Amino acid sequence: MKLLVWSALLPFALGAAEVKEVDVCVYGATPSGLMAAAAAKRAGRTVVVVEPSRWVGGILGAGIKPLEDCPNPAATGGMTKPLLTTLGNSPEIIRASFEQLLKDRGIEVVRELRVGAVEKSGAKILSASFDYAPFDALGCPPAVATEVGRLRVKAKVFIDAGYEGDLMARAGVPYRVSRESTQEYGEEAAGVRAPVELTPIDPYVKPGDAASGLLPGVTDRFAETVGSADPRIQAYNYRYYVTSDPARRAPLTPPAGYDAKDYELVGRYVEYLKATYADAAELKKRLARIFPGWMNAGEYNYHRNSLITMAPVGISYLYADGDYAAKAKVWKAHQDYLRGLHHFMSTDARVPADFRQETAALGLDLPRHPDTAGWPGQLYVRLTRRLQGRYVITAADVYNRTQVDDPVALAQYGIDTYPSRRVVVEQDGRTFVGLEGWMFVGGAHGPTRTPYPIPYRALTPTEPAASNLLVSVCFSASFLGYASARMEPTFMMCGEAAGIAANEAIAADVPVQRIDPVAYAKALQAAGMLTRWDESLRPAAAKAEAKNVVQAFFAEADDDRDGKVSRSEWEAHKAGWEWLFPKIDLNSDGQIDAAEYEAFQRYKEAHKDWRELLRVK
Repeated sequence: MKLLVWSALLPFALGAAEVKEVDVCVYGATPSGLMAAAAAKRAGRTVVVVEPSRWVGGILGAGIKPLEDCPNPAATGGMTKPLLTTLGNSPEIIRASFEQLLKDRGIEVVRELRVGAVEKSGAKILSASFDYAPFDALGCPPAVATEVGRLRVKAKVFIDAGYEGDLMARAGVPYRVSRESTQEYGEEAAGVRAPVELTPIDPYVKPGDAASGLLPGVTDRFAETVGSADPRIQAYNYRYYVTSDPARRAPLTPPAGYDAKDYELVGRYVEYLKATYADAAELKKRLARIFPGWMNAGEYNYHRNSLITMAPVGISYLYADGDYAAKAKVWKAHQDYLRGLHHFMSTDARVPADFRQETAALGLDLPRHPDTAGWPGQLYVRLTRRLQGRYVITAADVYNRTQVDDPVALAQYGIDTYPSRRVVVEQDGRTFVGLEGWMFVGGAHGPTRTPYPIPYRALTPTEPAASNLLVSVCFSASFLGYASARMEPTFMMCGEAAGIAANEAIAADVPVQRIDPVAYAKALQAAGMLTRWDESLRPAAAKAEAKNVVQAFFAEADDDRDGKVSRSEWEAHKAGWEWLFPKIDLNSDGQIDAAEYEAFQRYKEAHKDWRELLRVK
């Protein structure tokens, strides 16, 4: 029986579309999607990659650096391993590196097309149709497509490598979005969490008057049972670069309809900080957590230890399983919030004058994203839909408490979630505003410091749901399991594993669930994939980690590639850390060389309070 899944929402004549017929169709030019395409192409298969935006590289091409979420490079394998250190460390270079990879391997990418409908016969996907929906001048997706059904792709195997799982959803494959309870998978930290960062500020429009309603940015009064299931998911944000250099600066302007009342919570939080921190330097540090946020290896990221930071909270769940109109609205809301926050922190009288002036001088760093006025072309969508597949990765996997007989790659990060919402908390007769939903269990190296396997079954739906679909990003996991496994290096390796599996399924003419496990394991091994952790790798891993930190630094900051980082290069890439340069420049020659930066890394490892120690020297 043939059916067109979601066709009622997208009425068009399939015959009007351009038709491509290939062995493998990859949806999403994310790093995972590009590895999937490269693996299938390497095996001799015809491949097309369909990408909703104008850019390749996903969040790596938008701001995140390849090694940021890879604390143990020794646990990587396949094509991912060398790429982590060769792609580059700035978004414009990473995008160019991926474009070169596509050119070198002869992989076709069609852009500005998002999935509209999927045609199936029983469990088999016959084709997918794509709508022309170009992103706007500031890098945001549209609510409505410009042209419906521009392209139809027929393929033997489909790979959903997008951050949203849109192809999977339109194929009618079961998935989930929300947070599970502690009971569902026996995960102690699952579900609703006890609020943190409790801050004694009034949450009501009229202070002291609950009947006046909650301020924008505050969701509701905390009333749930800790550990209960919940539809909300962790926050998104932009990973973005700012500069005060007039030659690079793209102005940040307030959004249309800006109203300072929308930022009243921010103003009250600023007043709280001023009353709490008398030291000017400490106050400035706290204000910087609001805007521009946390500098994470050069670009700015969400500062989770701040009640207010550079992204809205409490709206990501509207994106996760929303239609394209909802996704466009949430994406634009993140951009408008950041623009409005910058304006508020530049103009509101409650913000100290010196900080207002410094903030007003900041704009987006245009050369990073020159065709979108400095805005990244990818919102940091941490999670959306998660496949309900043949295996569910849970916290038990993260803790190395499971046995997996079909590993395809290793994951290695802690359980890392950002706040789901801001809530009102009544405690001891006082009213607070707090954050609910964030945790970082085990840090970057994970709770056991031992990588754990990703099973092939987590990349595959059940056979009745879809017999020729692989999912390399929105794979099957609980909310907590995904919060650990959701890192780009893991996605990349899963993408390559999916591309290899697609070839095996096509060669044997079987559903992806029935490929020969022995042959598949051999193919993974031949590709250099690392599927089991070997403790003998640990000493080499420690050395490689230190080496990679130094390599990543020079790849990021050594603009003229002379093997040294000058003061001007440092200040261009390490805004806010100007004071640190002379501490690392041990011979005071105005340059940081590899030996000096290695010495700095050893100092950091030996002194956990290195910031405080170096500031007073």
